Amino acid sequence: MRVTNHANPGSKTDKAARSAASAPTPMMAQYLALKAEAGGDLLFYRMGDFFELFFDDAKVAAQVLDIALTTRGEHLGEPIPMCGVPVHSADSYLARLIRAGHRVAIAEQTETPEQARARGSKALVGRAIVRFVTAGTLTEEALLDSRRANLLAAVGESGGAKAVAAADISTGRLEVVTLEGHAIEAELARLGASEVIARPGLAESIPAAMPFESRSFDSARAEEHIRRHFGVTTLESFGAFSRAELSALGGLLAYLEHVGKGRMPFLAAPVRLGSGAHLAIDPATRESLEIVQTQSGQRAGSLLAAVDRTVTGAGARLLAADLSAPLMNREAIEARLSLVQWFHDDGPLREDVRARLRALPDVGRALGRIAIGRGSPRDLGQLRDGLDAAHRLRERLGRLPSRPALLDDLLPHFDGHGELIDILQRAIVAAPPTEAANGGYIAEGYDAALDELRRLAGDGRRAIASLEARYREETGIAALKIRHNGVLGYHVEVPARHADALLAQDSGFTHRQTLAGVVRFNSVDLHEQAGRVAQAGAHALAAEAAHFEELVARTVRRREAIARTADALARIDVAAALAERGVEGGWTRPALVEDRCLDVSGGRHPVVEAALGREGAAFVANDCRLDEGDRLWLVTGPNMGGKSTFLRQNALIVILAQAGSFVPARAARLGLVDRLFSRVGASDNLARGRSTFMVEMIETAAILAQATERSFVILDEVGRGTSTYDGLAIAWAVVEAIHDVNACRCLFATHYHELTRLAERLEALSLHHVRAREWQGDLVLLHEVSEGPADRSYGIAVARLAGLPPQVLARAKDVLARLEAGKAQTGGIAAGLDDLPLFAAALAPQPDKAPDPLRERLAQTDADSLSPREALELVYALKQLSDAAPI
Repeated sequence: MRVTNHANPGSKTDKAARSAASAPTPMMAQYLALKAEAGGDLLFYRMGDFFELFFDDAKVAAQVLDIALTTRGEHLGEPIPMCGVPVHSADSYLARLIRAGHRVAIAEQTETPEQARARGSKALVGRAIVRFVTAGTLTEEALLDSRRANLLAAVGESGGAKAVAAADISTGRLEVVTLEGHAIEAELARLGASEVIARPGLAESIPAAMPFESRSFDSARAEEHIRRHFGVTTLESFGAFSRAELSALGGLLAYLEHVGKGRMPFLAAPVRLGSGAHLAIDPATRESLEIVQTQSGQRAGSLLAAVDRTVTGAGARLLAADLSAPLMNREAIEARLSLVQWFHDDGPLREDVRARLRALPDVGRALGRIAIGRGSPRDLGQLRDGLDAAHRLRERLGRLPSRPALLDDLLPHFDGHGELIDILQRAIVAAPPTEAANGGYIAEGYDAALDELRRLAGDGRRAIASLEARYREETGIAALKIRHNGVLGYHVEVPARHADALLAQDSGFTHRQTLAGVVRFNSVDLHEQAGRVAQAGAHALAAEAAHFEELVARTVRRREAIARTADALARIDVAAALAERGVEGGWTRPALVEDRCLDVSGGRHPVVEAALGREGAAFVANDCRLDEGDRLWLVTGPNMGGKSTFLRQNALIVILAQAGSFVPARAARLGLVDRLFSRVGASDNLARGRSTFMVEMIETAAILAQATERSFVILDEVGRGTSTYDGLAIAWAVVEAIHDVNACRCLFATHYHELTRLAERLEALSLHHVRAREWQGDLVLLHEVSEGPADRSYGIAVARLAGLPPQVLARAKDVLARLEAGKAQTGGIAAGLDDLPLFAAALAPQPDKAPDPLRERLAQTDADSLSPREALELVYALKQLSDAAPI
């Protein structure tokens, strides 16, 4: 009932009433405090079996998750928007929110309702944010792609130098590298990080980076933080970190502490990468070559997808990392190639090893979940099975003679886990559950006291079953059942029509609850038996939980050794997979030499070849022979003739070779490449105000500024985005610069046939073309690369293949004839680059055409007025005019 207050609206009484009405409830006050802590992140607020979201968070989540948006109560006189997701299925909803670009703060209940009531009858259940869920800090299986690493990257800066630290907390991988010049975007493109952080100010200059507190990136503060985290007094054993590297590592550790609310994941000792340890590939080149994903962001259609034959998630992640960062150390590359060769040459061994690996669980990610406190009995079981299988694989491979050196380096990492394997085999059931709360994962025979508790609980449940049979007999109610739920515990349930007999005072039953169709009761005997079952069950669960904690602690103490085992398994999987791919595709081992050469016989594009194979078509292989005296190829020929494919396939062969893989060719000799550049195709970058031509020029400028004598460059159609004369002039100058200044290996495809004149002056330039022929009016593309320039352009023939209307093609031929006539008079577009003619001949007045009697006679004829005889006579007349016309 509402009581109207007739007091003066401005009175103290009225103000107090309004203040009380607008004051938030205790629950809402708790929520608002937690939301303030969460900031802009969506807040998952635990209420019983649901995570609930309120206000704008609810509106956002309801739209992304496609769930109902409702209201609950009021705040400041307005209904509160609300939506919720069940706790048991929260992971799938979190995954969708993270993929949509959101971050989530998890507010859990920190006490039970019973514990809250002990503080007071109206006390609110305590809640606290226990974790921030972000794209780069995921560990749950449901939130991760098993075949893709999930990296968090932090960019540090000190004294003008910059560095990047990157961690995959799902496996413990941690690395740091100092950057040269403006290489941040290139390094982040190599890592493919899911989340990037940097101090405010610096973050604004890095695409997609999120700002994080500046003090965490202070190098002096960071050094102490790193020592404390790894439990060392000096960092010298990790390497001589620069101040920028310390800044990056410190920022990374501080961020992980923040999102984990103090609970840190397992991180292996940081690996310090030299700035020249890997083949440098800039972001534009990665996108152009589609190394680990296509330009649309898909794995299918990439080099990785065409190469990947790994049978484990860890192997797939390592292969992606290898292809993203090919090596510059010849000895290390040869070690990888020798292991691939070993598996390549022994088919039965390769099949056996791959079968063993295929059965392995993901040891690295199971360890990551356990180390951060999110592990389950199933994760312990996976570690047990994985480490045991690794030991058996070590015994199998260790008995073989003539092992590659890299394998001998890997095998010791499988040793030393015998004690842990033994205890996990005795302690954990064969198929442990994913949840620890309900017990049932500690094996029988591991703990006699636990077995006795289980026996007592089992005896109690059997006693309850006997009690049910006795009650049926005594009451004569065959439908009587003893049931259990979380609210009433064990209780007697009978259909409503039989309830009167049990409601009698002398029945021995106490009424508990009436529902539609059934009535529920309790009894003294049932209460006593239920108490014994509950007590034994609770003690059994507590005993299992204690064993679980002890087993987790044992596992965590060996986390570094387990991580090394996981890495070794992944390396063997990659080598066996590359061997499988080599056998499957007829690939060959590349020969690494000191010369600056790229000598490929019968090279093929692995992605295009796979696509053609699915259609039943064959790929046309081509040779490429670049060396000191012939390091720049000018490739001409028609569109669709295969120029771009030829350029890309040689760049991909370089990547595969330096990643330690066989290559799709009959033979290949390669002098190591330090930087790889690709300017093949471009699109408008409207978001940054850049046209196709601007993007092309920026990328070309970067190549000319950075390519060294040991680099490999592929350039396709430089200058095509502007006028013919501007484009030709730019392409001409770029070819000269690549030849004279950069002096690197280069494939340069162009439609500017005038550039072929450069072969007369540039001694290391040679001319090549993709072959094509016209047969009976049709263009036949041969996709073969041959020496010499193309004999002519086939643009109009390609236009015909594309389906341009006949009248447009006819007009194009006419215009082309005029242009070529003008070029013959001026000596060609490239004649006299100091004074390029602006199509003067093409724009000059053209002489009148000779009269055409045949057309004139037809123009004078009214076809509708002709009789059949007149039409026949006209045909004869036209025939005479045609015969008389000059050829």
